[in-house]
Amino acid sequence: MRIGAHVDPTDPLAEAAARDAEAVQFFLADPQGWKAPKPREDAERLRAADVDLYVHAPYVINVATLNNRIRIPSRKLLLGHAAAAAAVGARGLIVHGGHVNAGDDLAVGFDNWRKTFAYAADSGGFPLPILIENTAGGENACARHLDALARLWDALGDYEVGFCLDTCHAHAGGEELLGLVDRVKAITGRIDLIHANNSKGTFNSGQDRHDNLTGGTIDPELVVAVIRAAGAPVIVETPGGVEGQAADIAFLHGQLGAAA
Repeated sequence: MRIGAHVDPTDPLAEAAARDAEAVQFFLADPQGWKAPKPREDAERLRAADVDLYVHAPYVINVATLNNRIRIPSRKLLLGHAAAAAAVGARGLIVHGGHVNAGDDLAVGFDNWRKTFAYAADSGGFPLPILIENTAGGENACARHLDALARLWDALGDYEVGFCLDTCHAHAGGEELLGLVDRVKAITGRIDLIHANNSKGTFNSGQDRHDNLTGGTIDPELVVAVIRAAGAPVIVETPGGVEGQAADIAFLHGQLGAAA
């Protein structure tokens, strides 16, 4: 099982080495901005590395919204990041499930997701797996609660879509971690990546506030149980920089190794 961390994008391989990580996740552009990613000078080195790479799409992307001024640029930006992520040899591009505004029809949001994949298909499709991530907050979210996730997957039935399960988001979003992997797989048929994070926020708080694995409001054994059940690669998005994340990675190796 490959375990790693979300790191600074300047030199992801050095960040991996500092954490004894077998995988890294990073941004290719400002996560709060709309600028397209630029080609990386270290692309060849990244592609050749014995480290699994994942790219997280900017947080501003929301392909579900009914607001044309956000939805249409979001589609273009997502496709641009997919191309840039494929260029560095990433195994997947993670993107949040998005939401519609209060008073808008959530069904339209799901169909906007379908149109996003259709838009990509018009130019040959996404060049790497798109991993939709569950989110922590919002009553109009497409991937917070499992009933919404089921509707989203129904809308995307004609396309190959991956899933990223975030333990903090699930807990804060109101989904019990015990048995969650089975419930998710009953909907998606797959879990491609785990974001292993504890939560500063309480259950169903809607707060997207990550904590280190042995802190927070989630029993760490539940996070380990999710990872073990999913059998997917793991990225920690926890605080504390190199020291904090290295400790979290070591904790997971210890727990999972002891259970093997």
